[in-house]
Amino acid sequence: MRYVSTRGSAPALDFEGATLAGLASDGGLYVPESWPEFSKDEIAAMRGLSYVDTAVAVMRPFVAGCLDDATLKRLCTTAYGRFSHDAVTPVIQLDQQHWLMELFHGPTLAFKDVALQLLGQLFETFLAKRDAHLTIIGATSGDTGSAAIDGVAGRAKIDIFMLHPLGRVSDVQRRQMTTVLAPNVHNIAIEGSFDDAQAIVKALFNDRDFNGRFTLSAVNSINWARLMAQVVYYFYTAVRLGAPDRPVAFSVPTGNFGDVFAGYVAQRMGLPVAKLIVATNVNDILHRALTTGDYSCGTVTPTATPSMDIQVSSNFERLLFDLAGRDGKALAKMMADFESTRAMSIPADMLAGSKDLFESARIDADGMSDVMRWAHERTDQVIDPHTAIGLAAARNAGLPADVPVVTLATAHPAKFRDAVERATGVRPHLPARMGNLFDREERYDTLPATKEAIAAYVAERATPAA
Repeated sequence: MRYVSTRGSAPALDFEGATLAGLASDGGLYVPESWPEFSKDEIAAMRGLSYVDTAVAVMRPFVAGCLDDATLKRLCTTAYGRFSHDAVTPVIQLDQQHWLMELFHGPTLAFKDVALQLLGQLFETFLAKRDAHLTIIGATSGDTGSAAIDGVAGRAKIDIFMLHPLGRVSDVQRRQMTTVLAPNVHNIAIEGSFDDAQAIVKALFNDRDFNGRFTLSAVNSINWARLMAQVVYYFYTAVRLGAPDRPVAFSVPTGNFGDVFAGYVAQRMGLPVAKLIVATNVNDILHRALTTGDYSCGTVTPTATPSMDIQVSSNFERLLFDLAGRDGKALAKMMADFESTRAMSIPADMLAGSKDLFESARIDADGMSDVMRWAHERTDQVIDPHTAIGLAAARNAGLPADVPVVTLATAHPAKFRDAVERATGVRPHLPARMGNLFDREERYDTLPATKEAIAAYVAERATPAA
């Protein structure tokens, strides 16, 4: 499998090259040069498979030429062996139509573990045969940082620099990052928003002088390997609810569009996805884009769902690439204009290609709290605020009664204890496996939200390229 940039001018890479690079050299995102397709029989054959074996079956075409089945299975077995539930991503029934896919049974209690535990394994495997030292620079709105740090802490040939917005992540999210004291882990709190952090990371990748001094890579969902790993749980869940003989809908709380795009990939591969519901909070750029074509940035509004407090959804570029007929040069111009003006009007003919699969919803704080109370009182489930955004959108979607609707439960409720308690009166406890998180020493540095400040900090601590 070869990978091409959404902006059309970077060289095509194999899976190993795309994984280590993260962001393409022209500023675009890597995508497979074509979507693999499974037949109904191939999807039906996934029934009864373990999560690991499902992962091997789904990811096989994406890693072709770089990893054989035995190696891929070994990496998946190690990655998912750290999850506390044997099903890895179990599905819970709420009522006659609605289900929760629990994605928080990994070591940092968030869906990001599903991808980042594997990504750490992939980095180590690929670096072992290279005389290279990897410098990972990432931005997090909360969960990516802790999951990425857990995945690479203490690994040889890797340094990680993780930026988070000061005071805009939960106390659990922050401590899961800042209490990891491994010498290759560097936490940076920036005096700005997640969008500021994300923009700094992209600017560093696009700075040829800086990029030439270090071997940079990404762990954000701009890295294709992350999305590939997330495609798996769509297949794993759908076949348990009747696929390929029955279509299944998914509601996805989203900020950066990565988890939603993984569902899109599953559908392109042949999974019968009845609908992908894009659930946003009041920071609703994706809802506006999908309903009216208005992809324009506003001001980030802090909410009880900090992982969704985003105005620039990086992975949306991957969908636009497909909607534009995979014309990289045309998309490069659109994205350059967007990066200059912070606004884009998506042409109606492009947007039309998304209407059958996608719908979206904007859920405010009251809608979030109402569904948290409903879940607790009527289904005995305590859910986190992000999951509540997804569930509220699912319950309002009005899909036919015979279509199962699966909401992705993206984080353990204990990661957002205050918000859960305000809505339900229940203060969720951290699982015992988290240990004494609030007694551990924290270590991080606070820096201005400027490219120059971050570049200088990294340059002082990172291992230069050979």
